[in-house]
Amino acid sequence: MTRKTCIFFLLLCCMTINACTNRGATEQPKKIAIIVSTLNNPWFVVLAETAAKKAADLGYEAKIFDSQNNTALEADHFENAITSGFDAILFNPTDADGSITNISKAKAADVPVFCMDREVNSTTVATSQILSDSYSGCIAMGKYFVKQLNKKGKYVEILGLVGDNNTWARSKGFHSVVDDFPELKMVAQHSADFDRNKAMEVMESVLQANPDIDGVFCGNDAMAMGAYQALVAAGKSDHVQVFGFDGADDVLQSVKAGKIKATGMQYPKIMAETAALYAQEYFSGKRDFPQKVPVAVELVTSANINNYLSE
Repeated sequence: MTRKTCIFFLLLCCMTINACTNRGATEQPKKIAIIVSTLNNPWFVVLAETAAKKAADLGYEAKIFDSQNNTALEADHFENAITSGFDAILFNPTDADGSITNISKAKAADVPVFCMDREVNSTTVATSQILSDSYSGCIAMGKYFVKQLNKKGKYVEILGLVGDNNTWARSKGFHSVVDDFPELKMVAQHSADFDRNKAMEVMESVLQANPDIDGVFCGNDAMAMGAYQALVAAGKSDHVQVFGFDGADDVLQSVKAGKIKATGMQYPKIMAETAALYAQEYFSGKRDFPQKVPVAVELVTSANINNYLSE
């Protein structure tokens, strides 16, 4: 090999190394948007922050968007995520029907959307939906409710957002059991939008018309705490049994203290981390994802509460 040939190859190697170095310096990490229905509920804060942390651990940029239970604001977040060049969206929908349009816009822009905890009424728009098995969880809750009320008495049901499928999955699972006991009579059923303060107001109003109730089934833990607060103020917390759903930290402590009778333990961290991992697989070229991935819900009562407080 001549001296000129050696110099040529050395220059070629240097150019190749420089090109690779420059490309590495300019290459930006992929960006993941985490759009959640609300951050006004500690449970959804855990969902959002876990998703963001997992995405960051995987080497991606992550940003959380709060829709404040408003589909119009949610639409703005999707528009922002698409136009700002986010590569994937981890999504907790505000409305099972109203959120479909937003996911469709992301799909048209080739941005994958992975739903967490809440589903939409479509099996063709989201890349995958990772969901709590709310129906089965509330079958177990219904059985425990019947047992605690000795198969008789008056009760109230406080529903979550009427546009969220989880609201109705939980209600239907609960009623699939409780409705078989004719001496258990539902005297009121109202929505409190999964909100603690609204549930307190609903409970205060219900107690005026039905002061002799025996139980309250709430579609989430925030509402259970609001209902319990109203019962304490009315001097009825010792008689009326309150049942929640979520597995929120404050309610776990309340179950241990005997204030709340039971809750359904959901696993927001599992759903959030699974969604982030699915995004990573998508970036690696995978396109075949299960449309719905159920995550089991576990009944938490005073009998097993220590198993959950120690986690």
